[in-house]
Amino acid sequence: MVTLLLAFIYLAFISLGLPDSLLGAAWPILHGQLEVPISYMGMVTMTISLSTITASLFSERLTKTFGTWKVTTVSIFLTAVALVGFSTSSRFWMLILWAIPYGLGGGAIDAALNNYVAIHYNSRHMSWLHCFWGVGTIISPYIMGYCLTNATYHTGYQSVAALQAVIGVLLLCSFPLWQTSGKQEQKKKEEKILGIRGVLQIKGAKWWLFGFLFYCAAESTVMHWASSYLVKARHFPESQAASLAAMFFMGMTAGRFLSGFVADRVGDKGMIRLGTGIAALGTVCLLLPLEISALAIMGLVLMGLGCAPIYPCIMHATPKVFGEDKTQAIIGIQMGFAYTGSLLLSPLFGLLAQFAGMGLLPLYFGGAFVLMSLLLERTFKVCK
Repeated sequence: MVTLLLAFIYLAFISLGLPDSLLGAAWPILHGQLEVPISYMGMVTMTISLSTITASLFSERLTKTFGTWKVTTVSIFLTAVALVGFSTSSRFWMLILWAIPYGLGGGAIDAALNNYVAIHYNSRHMSWLHCFWGVGTIISPYIMGYCLTNATYHTGYQSVAALQAVIGVLLLCSFPLWQTSGKQEQKKKEEKILGIRGVLQIKGAKWWLFGFLFYCAAESTVMHWASSYLVKARHFPESQAASLAAMFFMGMTAGRFLSGFVADRVGDKGMIRLGTGIAALGTVCLLLPLEISALAIMGLVLMGLGCAPIYPCIMHATPKVFGEDKTQAIIGIQMGFAYTGSLLLSPLFGLLAQFAGMGLLPLYFGGAFVLMSLLLERTFKVCK
């Protein structure tokens, strides 16, 4: 029963990843259809991020009130409806409108399931959980690409929405499997809701939250700007750079799969330190003043591999560092800080790169990782 429930949780995390890479895949045609500049995608992604942050900050109250199963299932259907809305939007303002449930659904799923797995399963399952998110981000661009070749972007969005709905129905049918944790979740309903102010008063929580913010800033900066870096700083052809930038995603997804086999033996703290070391090697590869294409590609792969264990291990370590009774509150706020880092610091890099050049990317990534490492180590020290 426990193994079967875990399979449904993995499936739910595939559904979380499906919408995340869909907008980027459709936007080259979508913005033309809506007759808006290509830069307008930033308005859509910011709306999604702000909605996700909102859902994350309220996730403690939602999960304690309704339970993980209800929050996850309803949120999957909410994202499916939002994707249908994207497919039928004939004006740009409609995209902004549908981006709100798009982000709310994703944020609620992310916080609820990260908390559930952190408490009920060991570290390897947290690594594989986030590996399945990567699977979702890989599947949806292929679906959109096929539909753009053989139909339209409308069909692409509707196809992924249908896939989301199927996953939602399967989660709906999985209710009996969640009953094993029903008593624990009932006790959580009776616990005091901490909220943002309560979380920030917990010893070491501020260091932890800002450490996670800087990690997510580093990850999202490479995700958003790797292709531009390869073109501007490494002089790759644009068509080649677009596909080679995916090496970072592949390194991260493969790394999370492999991390699952060693995470329990090495421990969350050890995996975070190991990942930081591998990411540092990738940064060095990009900083070396050598015009070697393979070195740049290796750097992106190593950066992805280094990032791979950090997000899931921070999540899984939260109950051990702060206690299970505070985990739901802290993870919800963590998710808010995560998306805030992505929302603010990745665009900040774009502004800095206008003046300093795209060659700044490895230094920016490395600086964010240094701050992350110092803050997390500070937390481990004060929360012994």
